[in-house]
Amino acid sequence: MRLLIVEDEKRLALSLAKGLTAEGYAVDVVHDGLEGLHRASESPYDLIVLDIMLPGMNGYRVCAALRAAGNDVPILMLTAKDGEYDEAEGLDTGADDYLTKPFSYVVLVARVKALLRRRGSAGSANPVHTVGPYAVDTAAHRVTHAENGEVPLTAKEFAVLEQLVTRAGEVVSKADILEHVWDFAYEGDPNIVEVYISALRRKLDASLIRTVRGAGYRLEIPR
Repeated sequence: MRLLIVEDEKRLALSLAKGLTAEGYAVDVVHDGLEGLHRASESPYDLIVLDIMLPGMNGYRVCAALRAAGNDVPILMLTAKDGEYDEAEGLDTGADDYLTKPFSYVVLVARVKALLRRRGSAGSANPVHTVGPYAVDTAAHRVTHAENGEVPLTAKEFAVLEQLVTRAGEVVSKADILEHVWDFAYEGDPNIVEVYISALRRKLDASLIRTVRGAGYRLEIPR
């Protein structure tokens, strides 16, 4: 899943990005409201962490502009202000949740996961996908085998698997996986995707993930 952080306090923004990346998310960071609006308008994100006090354009206006354009991405607003009026204004512009600085990182992660879970539930009545003997729970980030119990996956391994599971039967390109599992600015070796595909094949049934030469990977659903 891809997250966008729009926060002008660079140390805080980078700290949040580092932590959320460790949770398995692909995270992009910008420090200006106008740049945040442009990035959110041009690229698909699963959630935006949006500060209110920003140069260029404040968070209220960024949020309102996105909603006016029909963009329903979940937005978690951050502010150093405190007061019911600020919260009401933020929610009135279309934000989904609100967090006042200083906040606990654990609380922020919990809010992020709750918003993503809520969105997943709205798009699908059941976040658990059955793939042969495996149950892939995209809300709990957990894979279990019908007989052998939970399959231990790293956050990145699960993120790659999630891209295949949610598009089971379709060919998912390496570029798509990189875009949603790593971040916008990733400049490393794109063959990193193959490394994670190989790891998934070792931990799951290798025949479930088929390489479509020149196109990408397809998750096969056993009949």
